[in-house]
Amino acid sequence: MNTAVVLLPGLNRDRDMIAALTAITGRTPLTVWQTETTIPDVDLIVVPGGFSFGDYLRCGAIAARSPVMRAVADAAAKGVPVLGVCNGFQILCEAGLLPGALMRNNTLRFVCREVKLEVVNAATRFTRLYDKGQIIRCPVAHHDGNYYADADTLSALEDQDRIVFRYAAGTNPNGAMRDIAGIVNEAGNVLGMMPHPENLVEPEHGGTDGRALFESALGMTASSLAA
Repeated sequence: MNTAVVLLPGLNRDRDMIAALTAITGRTPLTVWQTETTIPDVDLIVVPGGFSFGDYLRCGAIAARSPVMRAVADAAAKGVPVLGVCNGFQILCEAGLLPGALMRNNTLRFVCREVKLEVVNAATRFTRLYDKGQIIRCPVAHHDGNYYADADTLSALEDQDRIVFRYAAGTNPNGAMRDIAGIVNEAGNVLGMMPHPENLVEPEHGGTDGRALFESALGMTASSLAA
């Protein structure tokens, strides 16, 4: 299984993502620099976290206009799964691949801690190996994770089952509307989320709650994982 990780100036979670994907697939991901205009055929594209272009203007605003993001949009339009984590989620929103925006945390402080997520929709290609309503652990590290959208967009997300993860058990770290931690596009192949599943994929991380997200996205099955 082939994967690709987008590289942009200021990102600092690319190595974590590369290590996670390597551990899960047994193959080192391709890395795609900001100036690239095409992405080779892969099974998953990931836009990792960090502070692309120093978060100038707005988080993800400059990165969203990089040539590589046009290539990501083209791949997404063809059905390739795309995952954006933290700053990657911000970039996907700024690029128009996902609705809404990520605003400053309601405390106006950077937050770095573990939260609990409810798997709201276990029928997406990113959550097939979870159970609906399952509560998983996941770390967060962000200053601008407060998800905002207008009333019509929020209603559409609810009605179309496009809210994939919610902060659970009172662990909302940023004030996100309706406790939204992750959403998918209408086609279901683009997921943006603020928490970092790549940091909980091996026992050495203290847990493996994030691993099933990548295994789901890559089309792995329970039987193949047990083999």
